[in-house]
Amino acid sequence: MSNDLRIRHISDGDWDAVVDLEAGAYTAAGLSEGRAALRSRADASPATCFVLDRGNRTVGYLLALPYPMFEYPDLDRTENVIFHSRNLHLHDLVIAEELRGRGLAKSLLRHFTAAVAAKGYEGISLIAVRGSDTFWSANGYRAHRGVAPPTGYGADAVYMSRAVPGARSSRTNLAHASSHRAPLEDEVG
Repeated sequence: MSNDLRIRHISDGDWDAVVDLEAGAYTAAGLSEGRAALRSRADASPATCFVLDRGNRTVGYLLALPYPMFEYPDLDRTENVIFHSRNLHLHDLVIAEELRGRGLAKSLLRHFTAAVAAKGYEGISLIAVRGSDTFWSANGYRAHRGVAPPTGYGADAVYMSRAVPGARSSRTNLAHASSHRAPLEDEVG
């Protein structure tokens, strides 16, 4: 990553840029969620959400929050529950259109994966949309064709997951691990 690029946690002043990036990436496909939903996902797990800055401009972001395997956010709702799970759902990774194809998504993904391994997460799941399953497969994610995401994610949506590289694994099978819900007001540590 070049010297003018920086990855950091999302701050309050980043939301206009995040909303603009999200709308640019997803509105035409009918997948845009809007500020309240995006912010609720980041509020559920601020330590696992990042922005990518180039100079003084935000050019990408990544939102991830704890979710049990084979479960995922409802695109029509804000988050009102925090799951206590060793699995993270990588909800969104967007790079500004004019900067795509330069390896920035991989850099942001590597940073995220290292950060969550250090926090003890064991698995990462996601729903690949708009044909992005090839990108995710190239980065170690495996499709679960038996899991059918809701139609709101698009006709070609694919549920995928991977183990967190370098994470200490427990004896729990993440696919069958129980998770419990806590009100959003609870802190996640």
